[in-house]
Amino acid sequence: MCCKERHGHGHHHGCQCENECHCGCGCGGESCCGGAGGFQRRYRTKAEQTAELEKYLADLKAEVQAVEEQLASLRQ
Repeated sequence: MCCKERHGHGHHHGCQCENECHCGCGCGGESCCGGAGGFQRRYRTKAEQTAELEKYLADLKAEVQAVEEQLASLRQ
């Protein structure tokens, strides 16, 4: 399980929790926690935030549609 899912951390750069954790969150993911060293961005641009929220909204709408379809199927 990804550290974002498990700990609620804001790792918005593609979590890959399969290696040893170096940030102290205990997720076990070197690549999501920047354990390889070097610079790691903490802040996102307005455009990045907007794109992420638009994708999230699309995912929510798809989930609503799937629930509505499932309910319609069960009601038949």
